[in-house]
Amino acid sequence: MTTVVQVPGARSRWRAGLVAGTAMVLVAGAGVVYGMPSASAATVDTSASYVFVNRHSGKAMDLYDWSTAENAPVNQWTRNDLAVQQWQFVDAGGGYYKVRSRHSGKVLELPNATDGTQLVQTTDRGAATQQFRLQDSAGGYVRFVNRQSSKVIDVWEWSTADGGRLAGYSDADGTNQQWQLVRLNGGTPTTPPPPTGTPPPAYPQPVRVSGDIGVHDPTVVKRPDGTYLVAHTGDNVALKTSTDRVTYRNAGAVFPNGAPWTTTYTGGARNLWAPDLSYRNGRYYLYYSASTFGSNRSAIFLATSATGASGSWTNEGLVVESRTSDNFNAIDPNLTVDDQGRWWLSFGSFWSGIKMIQIDPVTGRRLGTSMHSLANYGPGIEAPVMVKRGAWYYLYVSFDRCCQGASSTYRVMVGRSASPTGPFVDRAGRDMLSGGGTQVLASHGSIHGPGHQAFLADSDGDHLFYHYYADNGASLLGINRIGYDAAGWPYVY
Repeated sequence: MTTVVQVPGARSRWRAGLVAGTAMVLVAGAGVVYGMPSASAATVDTSASYVFVNRHSGKAMDLYDWSTAENAPVNQWTRNDLAVQQWQFVDAGGGYYKVRSRHSGKVLELPNATDGTQLVQTTDRGAATQQFRLQDSAGGYVRFVNRQSSKVIDVWEWSTADGGRLAGYSDADGTNQQWQLVRLNGGTPTTPPPPTGTPPPAYPQPVRVSGDIGVHDPTVVKRPDGTYLVAHTGDNVALKTSTDRVTYRNAGAVFPNGAPWTTTYTGGARNLWAPDLSYRNGRYYLYYSASTFGSNRSAIFLATSATGASGSWTNEGLVVESRTSDNFNAIDPNLTVDDQGRWWLSFGSFWSGIKMIQIDPVTGRRLGTSMHSLANYGPGIEAPVMVKRGAWYYLYVSFDRCCQGASSTYRVMVGRSASPTGPFVDRAGRDMLSGGGTQVLASHGSIHGPGHQAFLADSDGDHLFYHYYADNGASLLGINRIGYDAAGWPYVY
């Protein structure tokens, strides 16, 4: 049940508030249900960090564009639990708090009492405009009430968009003025309340990334020091690094002096394709492809490194190859270790689809001669990624056509199996060997041909990395969170 109140003021708008005692909240436009909030006005911990999630939009309070500038706007953005969305309460006396950003060190401020005043960050001056008390709302949510103006922090015009502005407005206890205080453990991102229900009605935009984000066929690993290493298609296999999963920097090439052992398959070109990164037993493993476009005279090689840095990699040799007489194509590798500790390498592009071979954990190279068939789709299938989660092995693949700029038709599909060798079926029970697959992500708006995905299980949940093409044909890094519905099927949000 919903009560609706019309509020007079400088602009007329409708406010909807959930009735007191509501135990669950449906995030509008996101198709995601979250449980009871983890904090309220009575339980603020000034030693902890929090993420503030708006009850109406499901978005988090966020420093726009990672700014550290004075008077930079504070807006809403898809939750990512990074420092730009982390806040700490500082006791200001009399039941009021200053709210300090963990990213910039500045505090929230509502500079004046006019309805619609933009929420900003400023240097702490101890001013009343920088101080807020928390007023409880139904269901454990809170409102931020400014000490100077008595205005509350409000999602302006009920926006649900990334970048929607936050402003001061007269307190009407609307759901767009109510915030869930999500306490983080010692400032370390934690997994959000598990999404359940149905996927969003529309595909989300990629989360915000910056820096050197021109990639094709990305793969990613989290390093022991908490930073990220990305490898992608490029001359001698290209590398990038990130400290926060947001800003990426060029980190050189795996083989800065070249990889002459691959030129039999590349026609002499240095461009090496579709790497797969993993970190196991204190070493980085990199499987990568050598081929030419449209040919299945191809090979997958292995390199290892103790650090992952450019120039530190050792060539471990050929793992599997395909010839023009074969009915498969040895590119797009992905390493999986099953529950029994067995190593498997899936791979494949077009021809007869996705294949799998067993790998020797000691050498990282092929073990035996058997080959399993996992999935096929006549118009085009490639880029397998296999992930174990719960009882299921999930097989992500890319259907249709890559590498045509904004005309690309790539899309991410998934099936699952109780065994790493299959059979894999989609949500409807169709075998992936017969063209089955449940769509996870496809072109939308200015996101063209998203695909060649990678999977990252991070401290704040699961993430899908992929490339997509912008309107101008540039190939860029895309990242989205992965949620799971009540039946365990993944979706992006």
